Amino acid sequence: MDKFLTILRVPELRSKLITTFVLLFIYRLGFHIPLPGIDLEQVAVAANKADENALFGIMNAFTGAGVGQAVLFSLGVMPYISASIIFSLLTKVVPSLEALSKEGAAGQKKISQLTRLATVPICLLQSVFVVQAVIYNPSFNLMPDGGSLFYTLTIMLALTAGTIFIMWVGEQITEYGMGNGVSLIIMAGIIANLPSTVTKAFSMREDGHQLAVTLGLMWILIVIVVVYLTRGQRRIPIQQAKLTRGRKVMGGQRHYLPLKVNQAGVMPIIFASALFIVPNVLGSMPGFGWLGNAFNHSGFVYLASYTAMIIFFSFMWTRLMFQPDEIATNLKENGSFIPGIRPGKATSEYLSFVLDRITLAGSVFLAVIAVMPNILIGNLRVDPMIAYFLGGTSILIVVGVALDMVDRVNAQLVMRNYDGFMKGSKSSWTKKRT
Repeated sequence: MDKFLTILRVPELRSKLITTFVLLFIYRLGFHIPLPGIDLEQVAVAANKADENALFGIMNAFTGAGVGQAVLFSLGVMPYISASIIFSLLTKVVPSLEALSKEGAAGQKKISQLTRLATVPICLLQSVFVVQAVIYNPSFNLMPDGGSLFYTLTIMLALTAGTIFIMWVGEQITEYGMGNGVSLIIMAGIIANLPSTVTKAFSMREDGHQLAVTLGLMWILIVIVVVYLTRGQRRIPIQQAKLTRGRKVMGGQRHYLPLKVNQAGVMPIIFASALFIVPNVLGSMPGFGWLGNAFNHSGFVYLASYTAMIIFFSFMWTRLMFQPDEIATNLKENGSFIPGIRPGKATSEYLSFVLDRITLAGSVFLAVIAVMPNILIGNLRVDPMIAYFLGGTSILIVVGVALDMVDRVNAQLVMRNYDGFMKGSKSSWTKKRT
């Protein structure tokens, strides 16, 4: 408790935390503002009876958005995330963007601006999905006679403006608050949807209390494993060559190159999930029912294919983001080397060998987390929303953002000569200033 009180005693930390929570509160207010001409109570009643509710719930569990609620912030930051993923890939395959990314802060600023601009057309495209799947959905019966072109354009512009505002809020949190703004917004959206979902799912089952205890223990175990593997890394020793200038000997220091076990993060799950939307959509069409049965979410074919795709995308994303040849070249140019490994090609081959081994472990871990919701749904008959909160991207995002938040607060405390937030010893109440 003294660590939390210490955070409140530091004026700058207190200001950052208050700013963060105020901006997150403003973000959550947008989920209570209905779109023009929409009755939120009617939307809630219709969504509970509609078959599409499960799909909307899964999308919200992944991104923290409010698809299916017909509110101003229904899209959340999904368009911005899509644009960021697109430009992350383009910077590795387009030479001009790759050169721009290596220009330092100025280059990153230009790429960020391009990402913002690309968010607008993606918003307009995804807003069409909300209009057609929610507002004009026959099962929702919100607009029985349909809407005019002007009304459709109004809804699309409103949803786009909402996403742009959320993007601005995220940037303000990053600059004036604590942590990465977009990540905190996604985490806040996921956590905000959890209480109502859990209450609704458990109240509809006779064994709700017993199931809640079982899933609670399972959730604790999953969080421990996710934290352990998210923190896990292979530290490769790097030796800096000694340089003699006159009577001074410079360099000779040893540091480490950390390679994370889960180097790809949640990207492989996102890519694999996006690809498997195709057989699901085709399986719902006449004449393609066999495809839907073959790719049943709790069936062997689906789980095996899903696992294989996650492992494939883990290797692909890791190779795009971490290139051993480039790292080996940079080490050689800076006069550094791995003890016992010759600089150049030998270093690149060694890094590739180590990277492949830890990527395999990380990809298997991702695959287990990703298929767990499907196993829970098929074997324990758990509500899909609860299952996707226990596994998949939701728990990875929440735990990852929480760990990043702890690291940032810990760094701020240590910088001000306070005991670190994760340190076990007790801190004194005496203020220490540098």
